[in-house]
Amino acid sequence: MEALKLGYSPCPNDTYIFYALAHGLVATPRPVEVVLEDVETLNRWALEGRLPLTKLSYAAYGRVRERYVALRSGGALGRGVGPLLVARGPLGDLRGARVAIPGRNTTAFLLLSLYGEGFLPVEVRYDQIMPMVARGEVEAGLIIHESRFTYPQYGLVKLLDLGEWWEERTGLPLPLGAILARRDLGEELIRALDGAVRRSLEYAHAHPEEVLPYLKAHAQELSEEVIWAHVRTYVNAYSLDVGEEGQRAVERLFAEAEARGLLPSSSAPLFL
Repeated sequence: MEALKLGYSPCPNDTYIFYALAHGLVATPRPVEVVLEDVETLNRWALEGRLPLTKLSYAAYGRVRERYVALRSGGALGRGVGPLLVARGPLGDLRGARVAIPGRNTTAFLLLSLYGEGFLPVEVRYDQIMPMVARGEVEAGLIIHESRFTYPQYGLVKLLDLGEWWEERTGLPLPLGAILARRDLGEELIRALDGAVRRSLEYAHAHPEEVLPYLKAHAQELSEEVIWAHVRTYVNAYSLDVGEEGQRAVERLFAEAEARGLLPSSSAPLFL
């Protein structure tokens, strides 16, 4: 049987969730071939429909809803998980400021665009943002993933927590990323894959020490303290099942982005 390509990032939350699935430790309806890539690369690939099963920023999902559907398991939503805007010191106004961003298809960039206008985005890979800000090549940086825990090491200060901003405005958790399946796989296979992702996460919860070497092999930050802080922050009950509240959060994000012309509208169902 032909293997199904599964794309996810090397960040600890993804490698934690998919460890068991990637190593054949849980039952899957089809063999799986792992493709590890930066999330913005996966976002761009999804615009082409390249991978049948892939991690994606919710902002990118908003552009491919006709082709993909989100699984209920494996996603990243929550409270206290937002992207941060950092700089070397206080900034008066973002208008005209160069801001390093981790990609135009990321949820982080979508949130910053909802927050304010007039800044000048400079698109770079997420792990290059803090060094750029520290060197003064840009006025600010929009950081994601484990950078949330390490930016003080670069002498940077937090200007804005976009997760806090979102939660205060909406009262909802912040949607960051989801696991998407191409709709042409068919509902039966997609539901079976959703179950496999959930089993993989349950395995990780039951065997965290077994999972750790895989996390360390791919993480940008090798400190076990930072790795587990990352996992605790981004892997939660919404990762097992997005739930009603999580679904309402995604619907709110898309509605606000559509109203501002930042995402196209679509009537395709968001989840299984």
